[in-house]
Amino acid sequence: MSDAFTTRELDVATGSRERVVDLTGDCEDFLREAAAGRDGLLNIFVPHATAGIAVLETGAGSDDDLLAALHTLLPADDRWQHRHGSPGHGRDHVLPAFVPPHATLPVIEGRLALGTWQSVCLVDTNRDNLLRKVRLTFLGGS
Repeated sequence: MSDAFTTRELDVATGSRERVVDLTGDCEDFLREAAAGRDGLLNIFVPHATAGIAVLETGAGSDDDLLAALHTLLPADDRWQHRHGSPGHGRDHVLPAFVPPHATLPVIEGRLALGTWQSVCLVDTNRDNLLRKVRLTFLGGS
């Protein structure tokens, strides 16, 4: 396979609480090697039924605001038909319909073309999974 398509898998420890984990640094590290200054696309994918990828501001409260909004929209109570795991776990399986399990972002001259305050984040509301896989794939031009 050519170097136009490169994939790396990350292990991300999310612990036993709901989290928004900033992956921007991991994406940039991957692109330094995989993109090598080229233009292309970075796809970020989480192969789990209860987690998602979001592009948002972090560190100024937006990550906590996202979790609060998800609590309002998807409460962790007994309304869900999917009932195994922690109480309210069924809502974790609905999460990817609102926070998709993927994002595809532009890469220009080997760097993510994000806005000033944008970060790439893993959103994980499932307290039953302590470790997540995240696949980073760079598709580069020649």
